[in-house]
Amino acid sequence: MTAEVGFDEQALAARAGAAIRAIREKRQLSMREVAARAGISQPFLSQIERGQSMPSMITVYRLAQTLDVTPGELLPTSTESKVTVVRGDEGRLLPVADRADAALGRVLVFNPDEKLQIIEYKIERDQYIGEWFQSPGLLAVYVVSGLLDIEIEGAGDYRIGTGDLISHPAPLRHRWLLVDNRPAHVLMVITE
Repeated sequence: MTAEVGFDEQALAARAGAAIRAIREKRQLSMREVAARAGISQPFLSQIERGQSMPSMITVYRLAQTLDVTPGELLPTSTESKVTVVRGDEGRLLPVADRADAALGRVLVFNPDEKLQIIEYKIERDQYIGEWFQSPGLLAVYVVSGLLDIEIEGAGDYRIGTGDLISHPAPLRHRWLLVDNRPAHVLMVITE
């Protein structure tokens, strides 16, 4: 009798390879250098990083020692805990300003550990959105529908419409304005 394993081995190998490659690149080490220090061939390390081969435990320990990390940092964890679903009627509401007529954003993702925020705004007529904002990192605004004028202090004024995306360093002060007071549906993404 054979027990079924609940793992997608190909996906597991791909995630392990990606983790090893990311740490190697962060350490600014060449593939050849890491392979030599770990006592494996460079073509084998290439296969591991591309997810075509899964390293043995001995190889994981050698790579971990070479990269100055724990072996666990090279092995992927379950992806189940990394999956988040936010339904259309869920998400914390976040006003753009401390005013009664301020537009409300719906926080879809706010993860300080990964430094990622995604906020959805459904801006109705006469709702206030003209507050100046700035934050660390990079900001991107995607217009699902409608038109926005975006003022970026020192960088200019931009009109973006349905299907358009604008991104800029988030420390630049910026604000949005509805065009002709028509509603807009917008996604804002901030990464640090």
